[in-house]
Amino acid sequence: FNVIFHFAIIPSILAFYGFYFLVFPKYVQTRQYAKAAIIGLLIAIACAVSTFMDLTYNFGESCGEPGTLLEVLAIGGFIAFIAALNGVIALVIRACITWFSEVRLREELAAKNHDMELALVKAQLDPHFLFNTINNIDVLILKDAEKASNYLNSLSEIMRFMLFKAKKNFVPLSTELAYIEKYIDLQKIRTANESYVHYQVQGSPGDRMIAPMIFIPFIENAFKHCTSKKLEDAIQVKISIEDSGTKMQCVNKFELGKPKPDMEGGLGNGLMRKRLDLLYPNQYELEVRKAEGQYSVDLKIENG
Repeated sequence: FNVIFHFAIIPSILAFYGFYFLVFPKYVQTRQYAKAAIIGLLIAIACAVSTFMDLTYNFGESCGEPGTLLEVLAIGGFIAFIAALNGVIALVIRACITWFSEVRLREELAAKNHDMELALVKAQLDPHFLFNTINNIDVLILKDAEKASNYLNSLSEIMRFMLFKAKKNFVPLSTELAYIEKYIDLQKIRTANESYVHYQVQGSPGDRMIAPMIFIPFIENAFKHCTSKKLEDAIQVKISIEDSGTKMQCVNKFELGKPKPDMEGGLGNGLMRKRLDLLYPNQYELEVRKAEGQYSVDLKIENG
């Protein structure tokens, strides 16, 4: 039994967990199949070499030392085959578990899809935001008709984007950035504080595509939960377009002593994270932080 344990069970266990925790998540799931095959082969060979050395050291005399190089290669090849076979079994099991998890996640998201769509419509066509914007434009007409016309066109573009373009799976990043800029511009006219919002874009979007409305819920929440429009740089939004991906940092300040931001407001970070899981699996980083008087969201979406 000891010989069988060292000969078959140990390499099987080592290969199984090597394939399960290393090869599948790092290479198979990221579609690096060539690397997965190479790493898998190396794991099988390593299991064979280590097992053969262990057998020789512990059971060399009782089992009989192999007399020729051919015998050594035959034994090592058989052990490597057992290890690789168990590795393939590990990949199949991990793939099934991952598939069932994704199916369950999709079903859960589909069950909430109706509520999410209603929440999006409510957030996007918020009566407060809509009516206040229209009233501000109406007042501005008497003061500066040209500027009022520009704001009205911005509002029209925002509504057109939400009703039509946001239904697509992906839109040009430049279109998404234009929507964000128009939304922020319309929020600015609700206060006389010129330093209320700081919005910055670094880099060129080029022909890069992105899922629509991926950044805006976090920005909307920043405006919703900012407790004072009188603070300097009360809301800071920075989008950086890099070779490796697109990063957004959204920070909003809130005054201590006033009602604190509802961290699960808007669409909720949990639901947004699930949407990111489906749209950009293993291709995004989301970090939400709450410090003294400041709430920040850092989101990076890597290029596919």
